[in-house]
Amino acid sequence: MAADRPARRLCHRLSDREESRSPGGARRSADEQPGSHQLPGELDPHRLLELSQKLFGSTDGSDVLRLAMVHVGSLGPFRAEAGYLMTGHELVRAPSKDEQADEPVDRRVRELAEADGPVVFPGRRWGWAFGLREAGGLLGYLVVSSRLLPGRRDRLLITALVRLTSAALSLAAARRRLYEDARELSRLRVELVTTLDELDSLRTELHHQRIVHDAFARVAILGGGEDALTHALYEVTGLPTLLEDRFGNLRSWAGPGQPDPYPTLAPERQEEMLRQVAHGTGPVRVRNRLVAVARPHGEILGVLAVVDPEERADEHTEFALDHAVGALALELAHQRNLAEVELRLHRQLVDDLLEGTEEASAYARSAAVGHDLHRAQYVVVVRWRSGMADDSFTRAVERAATTAGLRPLVTRRGDQVVLLTATSPDGEALHAALTREFGTTAGAIGVSPRCDTPSGIPRRYHEALRALEVRQQSREQEGTTFFDDLGLYRILGPGNDFRELDAFVQEWLGQLIDYDAQHGADMVATLAQYFDCGGNYDETAAALSVHRSTLRYRLQRIRDIGGLDLADVDTRLNLQVATRVWKIMLGGRG
Repeated sequence: MAADRPARRLCHRLSDREESRSPGGARRSADEQPGSHQLPGELDPHRLLELSQKLFGSTDGSDVLRLAMVHVGSLGPFRAEAGYLMTGHELVRAPSKDEQADEPVDRRVRELAEADGPVVFPGRRWGWAFGLREAGGLLGYLVVSSRLLPGRRDRLLITALVRLTSAALSLAAARRRLYEDARELSRLRVELVTTLDELDSLRTELHHQRIVHDAFARVAILGGGEDALTHALYEVTGLPTLLEDRFGNLRSWAGPGQPDPYPTLAPERQEEMLRQVAHGTGPVRVRNRLVAVARPHGEILGVLAVVDPEERADEHTEFALDHAVGALALELAHQRNLAEVELRLHRQLVDDLLEGTEEASAYARSAAVGHDLHRAQYVVVVRWRSGMADDSFTRAVERAATTAGLRPLVTRRGDQVVLLTATSPDGEALHAALTREFGTTAGAIGVSPRCDTPSGIPRRYHEALRALEVRQQSREQEGTTFFDDLGLYRILGPGNDFRELDAFVQEWLGQLIDYDAQHGADMVATLAQYFDCGGNYDETAAALSVHRSTLRYRLQRIRDIGGLDLADVDTRLNLQVATRVWKIMLGGRG
């Protein structure tokens, strides 16, 4: 039935091993083997027992097959022609120096289909392929030839060798399986320990995460706001916790060690820090802090950090901070939405007041947004070069106004922000606050006179615009101008060409301005003060802190330098207007 069995695939992949070959490389015949001239009766039967000990002592099937092939010649007139081991579903032949000569043997072994059978070798009277088997199937082949027909004793010995080899191969395979099972068991044991450790770590991590979730859930339910959130993060991490706005101003602190005064970074360094943290995928270490930014919808609204100079923060700290900054982002986004609604209400009210609205309605609406319109009001118009014409510009102006002590209603008109406030502004303080907010002094502010009724607000708005326009058309374009300080310039309409005004000043005061510039004198200022004092010598001299004779000398020099007749009415009027324009529009300079 051997013919019905599928032929095994033959491969040539066993490692090179020592074969029964002569020093020249040719296979040795039985009579060429050491001791081959001994008579069969002189063979020591214990040699086979000794061989069996070597065979059974090997754990490698290739070694077992090699030992068997090497000792074939010592059992009789035999020569080992080829050896095969079953590897997977393939028969793999032991390497040979004559691959072409082995090909017929390979074909014959395939034809045998796992059965034993004869094999023909040129010049040899006998050849046989012995199957090396165990109960589970074929383990390999041992192919042997002889120059003589083997006798009964020789056949018994070669058969014994085949059986010993089969048993040794089976034992080696069992040992290999046992070793692999032991190694797999060891791997599984290590994997089990690792899995248990991971489960324990996961259980610890989940416990910590639950604590974090519960802490911030309580904050959300109780609505504690920013302070409650920073205190919850401090309790979870044990590290001092702080909350800043995007400009580095402290809004909340929890834990020990709060610095007083609280240090803030320069604006450019603050922006650099925000960019560094925003580019990270989670909390980022910045010097002695672990920092995260709250940025709902991509806009940074706040900075949350834990103070960690000893770098004790671990992954649990990072998780808590990351979770807290997510809750903070929701809180700040909610505050932003409320602020935007409030801003819209304020804007609508201010827009209506600037255009003119019914007073009873204005009083009611202003009270609804927390603004007392019964008090005297001031209209302030702000224009800044670096200010974008959007709501961020409006909010920045509102923050600066609050810093300067105002509580205004705010609206935006084009590139201008209009404030309505019940507090008379401090021009320098407001300009300084806006400079800090925008990082540049390149801006102007116009302030109206006091307004006692809502119906007067539209007029006051135009007066604030006029003050702003004068400031922006002046040589000193940065700063604050009050409409009350415009003096004579109030009568000059908004459509005037400022170059003509400059030309007018040069026409009447040009020679005096040049003289002052060349000699470091104050002729123009003296003339302006003289007109401000109504031509009174004593008041003018006192205002200038000079003696009457000095004033008299200066006025004479003014007449001589400019060729001016101060007694002429028209000349005096033109000079008085020119000195006012010089003071207001030209900043008192030529």
